[in-house]
Amino acid sequence: MLDIDFVRSQFPAFREPALAGQAFFENAGGSYTCKLVIDRLTRFYRERKVQPYGAYAASNLGGAEMDEARVRLAAWLGVETDELSFGPSTTQNTYVLAEAFRQFLKPSDAIIVTNQDHEANTGPWRRLAAAGIEVREWGVDPETGHLELEDLKTLLDGPVRLLCFPHCSNIVAEVNPVAEIVALAHQAGAYVCVDGVSYAPHGLPDVGGLDADIYLFSSYKTYGPHQGIMVMRRALGEALPNQGHYFNQDCLYKRFTPAGPDHAQVAASAGMIDYFEVLYTHHGGTSDDPRVQAASVRGLMREHEGKLLAPLLEFLAARNSVRLLGPTDASLRAPTVAVALKEPGADVAERLVQHGIMASGGDFYGVRVIKAMGEDPNHGVLRMSFVHYTHPDEVTKLIGALEAEL
Repeated sequence: MLDIDFVRSQFPAFREPALAGQAFFENAGGSYTCKLVIDRLTRFYRERKVQPYGAYAASNLGGAEMDEARVRLAAWLGVETDELSFGPSTTQNTYVLAEAFRQFLKPSDAIIVTNQDHEANTGPWRRLAAAGIEVREWGVDPETGHLELEDLKTLLDGPVRLLCFPHCSNIVAEVNPVAEIVALAHQAGAYVCVDGVSYAPHGLPDVGGLDADIYLFSSYKTYGPHQGIMVMRRALGEALPNQGHYFNQDCLYKRFTPAGPDHAQVAASAGMIDYFEVLYTHHGGTSDDPRVQAASVRGLMREHEGKLLAPLLEFLAARNSVRLLGPTDASLRAPTVAVALKEPGADVAERLVQHGIMASGGDFYGVRVIKAMGEDPNHGVLRMSFVHYTHPDEVTKLIGALEAEL
């Protein structure tokens, strides 16, 4: 079982007087940062805030720490080191990728997107229609928000070159069967881009095992600094046209990051793996294999989150005034819980503040899926999201506050 007291000791926010007495349920918008990341970021700004990769010590150490972050993150994700790159955000990374595909695809080609996505992983791809690319939509079931595999099989017919979908939605939160979907797409001759932003905070996935061609997530939602992290598998990365400086075209991790990286934040990203490794060893792990460590930590996180999620889902499902979006079974979803109410979600979130609950209301850039499920994005939903550092008492507090306000 996850040692929740040890976990929370790794996050300075839980000792911050300004946050005392408040339960944080806005983690889908960005998680608290762990101490090991903060320490690395502070050290870099204090000791190594120079142009990296030079001969002098401060520069050499700065570059080495940036390389360390890439090496260790890639190992935990089960991919090669140069298949991982950093960008200013996942949204920006996706726009760069969409431009590369615009140059790569022919007007007779087709791509598939979903309406379950956050807009960052559907909007840029949909814009390819202006270049003559056929854009097909894999639509959710309007009652459940579920993406049906049989519908995808129909869409994969013909000249489909790319499929873009989320590991899980930031509204519906159902964990999609990525490996199965990827296999179907590959059988049809299509590449696959997976938006992992809403899933990765609940345990870094084995991207190598999932076999996705592109996997995207955000380090600021995985206890780190504000960066977008992108895995681009070699075969596709070398086939797509270079989007970086021409003299960097032979370096895979520079081909799709045209802007210079934030050196300090890249270096501090190694602190994410510092934390995950500490978590692994504290819970009795002994393997030196990063993929084994990643699987163990992911299991700890998901087990703890599932135990906390089940009573919240049960409470919400029993209330007639609430429409729970997505599965009612905790094992099928991430602990991101969106509900449609008679009143705007933002209004309820504002009242929850008086109970010491930090949550939010709105559309959360999931406008398409909210509409597809028959709700009004302008009215907005109430969203409550948590991660492995959430304490059971905080969920009890949330349920009590909802009982008083709904």
